[in-house]
Amino acid sequence: MGKTAKKIKCLVWDLDNTLWDGILVEDENVKLREEVLDVIKQLDERGILNSIASKNDYDLAIEKLKSFGIDEYFLYPQISWNSKSGSVKNIAKLINIGIDTLAFVDDQPYELDEVKFSCPEVMCISENKIDKLLDMPEFHPMFITGESKKRREMYQNDIKRKTIEEKYDGPKEEFLESLNMICTIKEAEVEDLRRAEELTVRTNQLNTTGYTYSYEELKDLMESPDYKLYVCSLDDKFGMYGNIGIALVKCEDDKWVIRLFLMSCRVMSRGVGTVFMNYVINQSRKYKVKLFAEFIHNDRNRMMYVSYKFGGFKEISQDGEVKLLEHDLKQNITYPSYMKLNIIDKEKSFA
Repeated sequence: MGKTAKKIKCLVWDLDNTLWDGILVEDENVKLREEVLDVIKQLDERGILNSIASKNDYDLAIEKLKSFGIDEYFLYPQISWNSKSGSVKNIAKLINIGIDTLAFVDDQPYELDEVKFSCPEVMCISENKIDKLLDMPEFHPMFITGESKKRREMYQNDIKRKTIEEKYDGPKEEFLESLNMICTIKEAEVEDLRRAEELTVRTNQLNTTGYTYSYEELKDLMESPDYKLYVCSLDDKFGMYGNIGIALVKCEDDKWVIRLFLMSCRVMSRGVGTVFMNYVINQSRKYKVKLFAEFIHNDRNRMMYVSYKFGGFKEISQDGEVKLLEHDLKQNITYPSYMKLNIIDKEKSFA
């Protein structure tokens, strides 16, 4: 267990003389660079997203990307005459990832310096290093899971959801009901561990302690009688979100302590975090034990502290940076009507 250096989650591309040779508004016969196409496809396979920040004519650029057959690879392309740094910030906001997990590649030193000045957390890469990009450690995830390879598809499904939600004229719960969501919760199995490891490394905003665990550590914890490792997944009518939550609970005879509770930011607005937390609370009742939770503040995870407080936990002590919270287990815990709950245990499953 420990702190792990961040990896790049999204590479933001300039277009002219970077993704293709030539300047589009001066000559529409620009040529896609073959080495760039290979980089885009390999990053996509690794679960690293691609986007665009280009000073260009939007319609012309999109049509050119379509003609090359690569438009589908880019999430939230920012093609306008605005600053590159503003575009990079918008991409981070729209994808809902930390700006320090973005990299930006451009052929113009001025544009690289402008982004570096306004967004010092962003990794800036000159166009002449594209051929070395795939070998850079920042672009090598610790592991590639089945969900890694589907990451872009999952985000594209999210875009569809958001588009429909923005147009939906009615109560939010009614919209959530229309998604036909199914939340599945179970104790982790071996096939869940790579994704669980990936979540501990990738998830910072919705992580209660910031602890990270290797595959081997998670396997030991999963097999230990002193711990329960729960995983949570979500599906709806648009497709699967995959495994999006983890709860690691240390179990003693008379008490449980939640060592780690985390959720993917992709489901922040769906209410599934509350559902998952309520499940753990109800499980502690089932086993007739007291329930505690550890929490470590960082500059991003305040929302998780608020979630604990709204969930009925109260802070009772602090040891160094670790706060200890306790749930009184008195309040009635229910689940929202707009989400179907599917509980799987080692013996049976039921809805």
